[in-house]
Amino acid sequence: MATDSTHSTHRPHSTHNTRGTDIADRLDLTREPPSDTGSDAVRPDAAAAPATPPRWCLYTRLLVAVGVGWLALLLLQYALSGRWWAMMALNLEPPLAFLAVPLLLLAGVPAARLARRKVPRRPALAVTGLALAGLVLGYPWAGLNPAALWNGDAEAPPGALRVVSFNTLAWGKSTTPDRFYQALKARNADVYLLQEYVWSDQDDANERRIDDMARIRREFPQYHVAVQGELVTLSRYPIVARPLVGPYRATARAASPDWYDVYRTGKVLRTDIRVRGEVVSLYNVHIPVQVDMRESFLTPTFYRVIHDREAARRAQYRGLLDDIDANRNPLLVAGDFNTTAAMGDLRPLRSALDDAADHGDSVLPLSWNEQGRLRLWRLDWTFTSSGLKTYRYALSALPEISDHRLQETVVSVRASG
Repeated sequence: MATDSTHSTHRPHSTHNTRGTDIADRLDLTREPPSDTGSDAVRPDAAAAPATPPRWCLYTRLLVAVGVGWLALLLLQYALSGRWWAMMALNLEPPLAFLAVPLLLLAGVPAARLARRKVPRRPALAVTGLALAGLVLGYPWAGLNPAALWNGDAEAPPGALRVVSFNTLAWGKSTTPDRFYQALKARNADVYLLQEYVWSDQDDANERRIDDMARIRREFPQYHVAVQGELVTLSRYPIVARPLVGPYRATARAASPDWYDVYRTGKVLRTDIRVRGEVVSLYNVHIPVQVDMRESFLTPTFYRVIHDREAARRAQYRGLLDDIDANRNPLLVAGDFNTTAAMGDLRPLRSALDDAADHGDSVLPLSWNEQGRLRLWRLDWTFTSSGLKTYRYALSALPEISDHRLQETVVSVRASG
């Protein structure tokens, strides 16, 4: 009986415990009661932990990288362009890139929404700041000419001097001699500053001397003529002096200098003309091109050419600037500089003289390449000193003759005193 009694009292106890455990499990009686803030409340120890910043997606990292990289390139531009030969390779891009890149960067943040991406707030602000800094720093190198908006053309007085500057592309090799001379004469200029009085092959290389003086004098019988290597200056007004400029001074000392030496060093032809009692200095310029487009930019030869030609370019610029600094005459400098607004080589000249394009009809003057698909560069420039007043400047395309646009400038001598 004792055994039965013990057994009988034990079973209800076991059943009671099992049921209690089951109910506790169902009710989860050991869990902390929920707080008043709802089921999503964070435990005190979890709330104290710092929040993990969201990871940047690839698009965000790309925007920031481009912004930082472009700003670094701009700092190099200010520090080294025109001072270090390697910058010539970077400065081959169209000058408008100095505005296009930061504008695209600025549009990159709102454009992310179109791709259903979200740029976090902090990198978005950083990218915006980098883009705005890029616009401000890049604007001086972009080649824009807003002065044309308020200067523009002005009516020239009687007797104003009409000057044409033109890279003839190997003396009109793209067309016939008759059409070439007809196009020049149609400008009816008082002065012609012409470059590339040479023969060249189809790659615009292997330049050789030509002699077309008989035709020149026949087509321009009333003009005075000056020739130096590849440069020809024609003037209705008397040429009273031809001072030597730059590296050509050393070449000219030879009793009978070789034509190719004259061609290589004589890239600035100065002629002083007398215009109604005033002497005006004209500089006909063709700065050597810095690259050989026949070479791939992936080869060492491409950069070796840039290095070697940079020295020649610098010598020509130095000689030109030295002569201008010492010249007290009213003066005009024009030609093919093979230099864009993005290249620091032109900074000293642009600081010392006035850009005739300020009196043109284009906010973005471009002069090359008329025989190619992309016309995004200005290589041809005209500058004047304070002794001349500019009334008009125009760039005219003659693609049947040259890949450069023809420059036409109308100036007059300012009254002294």
